[in-house]
Amino acid sequence: MTYPPSTYHGDTGEPTASYRRPDATPELDYPSGTTVHYLATGATTNGQFGLYRWDMGPEPSGPAAHFHRSISESFYILTGTVRIYDGRRWIDTGPGDFVHVPEGGVHAFRNESGEPASMLLHFAPGAPREGYFEGLLTLADMSEEEKAEFYLASAPRSDHRPARPGSHPGRWWPREPEQRPAHPQHGRTADGPANSPAGTPGDPARTIGAAIGLQV
Repeated sequence: MTYPPSTYHGDTGEPTASYRRPDATPELDYPSGTTVHYLATGATTNGQFGLYRWDMGPEPSGPAAHFHRSISESFYILTGTVRIYDGRRWIDTGPGDFVHVPEGGVHAFRNESGEPASMLLHFAPGAPREGYFEGLLTLADMSEEEKAEFYLASAPRSDHRPARPGSHPGRWWPREPEQRPAHPQHGRTADGPANSPAGTPGDPARTIGAAIGLQV
């Protein structure tokens, strides 16, 4: 492993750093109570990476199991408890925990604690993901057919691809919280995939939305 080629060729350096206050207005505010701060985007990092602060309210929220072909994604927990699916099992993560997902890695996250939780979401390279997440804000004004069209059209364009049906039981959220053995390191809990997927009731649009998009 070596350093990449230089992209700055000056001799003195330049005052180009940016600063964002912690009380800045979030770019996204979902009906579930989740807010998202764009700490860095591909547009501000020359496409190198993106970094969001993802603040979840107490209502359950998060995407079903999915993967990305073109970006890696990492999660660093700031506060609360966030359930993260690593492709094999659900892990109840807490402050200081870190999860890295390479390209193609199946993953999901979910706040089921009933309390607020916050994490940093990092992805590289800095894909233009903002359009997808901002599009989710319009779901409340869409018919079920329009929602289905949105999910189907946006999934390949945003590189948000649902895990193959039946290949990962974590694809569907359990209807009720499950009992999980104690986490060996932190005293929290972790478990394997659910023995039987709960499925998502309702019409096809809801099923597509649960498989592909965020619950917002």
